[in-house]
Amino acid sequence: MSTPEQSQLGKPSAYADQYDASLLFPLPRATKRTEIGIGSQLPFFGADLWTGYELSWLNLRGKPQVALVHFTIPCETPHIIESKSFKLYLNSFNNSRFASADEVLARLRADVSEAVWRGAAHSATVGVRLVLPEAFATQKVQELQGLELDRLDVECTDYQPRPELLRADTETPPISETLVSHLLKSNCLVTGQPDWGSVQIAYTGPAIDQERLLQYIVSFRNHNEFHEQCVERMFTDIWRQCQPVKLSVYARYTRRGGLDINPFRTSHPSAMPAALRTARQ
Repeated sequence: MSTPEQSQLGKPSAYADQYDASLLFPLPRATKRTEIGIGSQLPFFGADLWTGYELSWLNLRGKPQVALVHFTIPCETPHIIESKSFKLYLNSFNNSRFASADEVLARLRADVSEAVWRGAAHSATVGVRLVLPEAFATQKVQELQGLELDRLDVECTDYQPRPELLRADTETPPISETLVSHLLKSNCLVTGQPDWGSVQIAYTGPAIDQERLLQYIVSFRNHNEFHEQCVERMFTDIWRQCQPVKLSVYARYTRRGGLDINPFRTSHPSAMPAALRTARQ
């Protein structure tokens, strides 16, 4: 079984500029899910939404081509892809020649699908979408929608996840609301480098204490965990502590190495969020 310590994270790496699918380094989701009490039956739906800003290749005449690329990796896949290996893989296209953008798209879909479904009894393809230069102007910047928790003047003293901070009022009728904070910060599981993000929490159920929810979000500040794992931990803690009827947790993390990762987890089937990056991304 692959572990984060075996990846290229925190190690000097030679940048391959010729296409190499073997650079992708899948990591099992099960290890961290077991840690927070998630078994084979997932308590959520969702996906990890990746954006690659530095994709380039050569056409058959050697002329460079550029594009943005959006990946949708279902949360049901047994693996995530370690982000530095993803960057190295995308850079391996730089001096490789392809007949068309469609050929590049097909390679991306096949390679990433194989990596995240590796070893599974049943597999599927991941979603991949290229945005070519003529469509760059359509890419919008928009903040997560909802009532901002950051308006609250709270005292914060905990910087490791504290699910016991979460509290909901079960004595009043259920409500539906969407809450947003830009104060999410965690650290890379291996290198300890900071990961910055915004998070949107939408729920129906007993009213969640907003001050305590903000303190809980801040409590991730010194926590070492990958983006996907932080969002699943947050979803699981809120689900258990506050017992909503419905719950969605969506985080948009700032990019590193030309990639951003935006995990979305929801208790009920729903459409994926639109791929609209925030100002900090």
